[in-house]
Amino acid sequence: MEHIEYVYTVGMSEEDVEEHLAAAETGVLSLADGNRAYAVPVHCAYGDGVLVFRLTDDDDSEKLSFLDATTEACFVVYDATNGDSWSVLARGPVSAVDDPERHDEAAINEQFGPARIFDESVDDTDVRLFELDVESVTGRRTPQFG
Repeated sequence: MEHIEYVYTVGMSEEDVEEHLAAAETGVLSLADGNRAYAVPVHCAYGDGVLVFRLTDDDDSEKLSFLDATTEACFVVYDATNGDSWSVLARGPVSAVDDPERHDEAAINEQFGPARIFDESVDDTDVRLFELDVESVTGRRTPQFG
């Protein structure tokens, strides 16, 4: 494949990885159940080594079924614009957030914006928060010259 173009990437510093995670509002959460994968775009918030996701549940949620079956989830945030690119992959276990004092409705709205629902009724949908305890994280970017 001699005519394929390539771009080298370099590792990101821990500080850069933290900055990209802290600035992220959305990303892709990847889950697995046996040999089946499921990836879903989610709103997120990051702090102190923990990613928090807001998910909706209508008691028939495929993503929550996959989440229950997943031992280690993977979350990715990235950007590729005008030849520059970066990505951060975080891995770890996901668990439900059961602390209403920490995340009341006003804080959820401020942190995550409006929930996206599809064919569910709003009255039949619950908002639930989950945490990914970041056990490993990798960041890559195109080199900055000049």
